[in-house]
Amino acid sequence: MTKPHTLITIDPEIRFGKPCIKGTRIAVSDILQWLASGMSNKEIIEDYPSLQIEHILASLSFKSS
Repeated sequence: MTKPHTLITIDPEIRFGKPCIKGTRIAVSDILQWLASGMSNKEIIEDYPSLQIEHILASLSFKSS
């Protein structure tokens, strides 16, 4: 399994420097908001096929670090 910190990047040129999933413009905060609103992991992945379960778990891990 990939280490969570390698799946998240911070680039001042992308989304104003918000932590994002590497290779996307999907911010960690977006994923956390979707989860908080009641979306399941499966629903998020269905809506955003570029994401994988590892990205969701990395976002949760990033939040708690």
